Formats: sequence, structure tokens, C-alpha cells
Amino acid sequence: MRHDSAIAASPAGTAGYDELASQLDGLLTGETDLVANLANAAALIYHSLPQLNWAGFYLMRGGTLVLGPFQGKPACVRIEVGKGVCGTAVARRESVLVPDVHAFPGHIACDSASESELVVPLIRNGEVLGVLDLDSPVLARFDARDQAGCETLVAVLLRHLSDAAV
Repeated sequence: MRHDSAIAASPAGTAGYDELASQLDGLLTGETDLVANLANAAALIYHSLPQLNWAGFYLMRGGTLVLGPFQGKPACVRIEVGKGVCGTAVARRESVLVPDVHAFPGHIACDSASESELVVPLIRNGEVLGVLDLDSPVLARFDARDQAGCETLVAVLLRHLSDAAV
């Protein structure tokens, strides 16, 4: 299911994120369409990182997070700001890393197989545009390296979006 180039959950993971950021940059170069770039980013991340059961985006629409391009099982369509891990990341305007989603107050279980989650907000010019959401069926799958790596991926993505795209 995963490519041989999948980033291992090891100290080499940091170098793996650098390579993934380079791949994402190349994939998005020359394209500014929001849906196309989010779809390709979700697919690249899902097929490059091990032990994921969902990777995708929620976009701010009228003060609510609305499901965007993703890879994985069908997901919750709308999430209120401040609710669940995604809504909390928007409210805090910072990444939220949750080793055990069952211990997170107000967790929204779109997929009962998810055990851990990492959410990185997409913030441009002070405005939250949405979030990158990663779920794993493995407890404590994500760590500080994953958070920093995914924050870099979001920065690459944001560089490729036109101001009119969002």
C-alpha cells in the first residue's frame, strides 16, 4: 500500500521530510489551483508517510471547516471551530498533536480506527484558510519531528496557492 520511499518512523524521518517537501514543491510548481494542489498534496502525503489511515484538508467556509481533498475513508463533512482536533487547531492557530485521540476532550471520531492525530493549520497573512489533518490507527504515531515536517509541507503548499485561490 505504501511506496518504498515512505518515511520511516525513525531519526531518519527528518531527512525524509526534507525530501518529501522537495517532492511536494516539484509537484505543485506551476499550478496555483487550490483543489488540484490540495488533492496532489493529500495523495503524496498519504502514500509517503507510513501508518496513516487518513490524510487530507479541511477548508474554512463561512466560519466552519468543510471537508476538502483527502485520501482515506469518507470523513466528517463539517467541523465547527473549537470542536475536535481540527477545530481546536483553528481556534488556537497552531498545530495540535494528539498521541491518543480517545483522551482528547471532544474528539470527533470520523473513523473509529483512528488512534492518534496531527493537525496543522494553513495560515496565510494572518488568516486561517484551513487545516492539514493526518490520522493514524497507531497510538502515538506522531511526534515533534512529524509536526515540524508537516508544518514545512504546509509552508510549501501555501507558497503555491494564489491569493485568489482560497
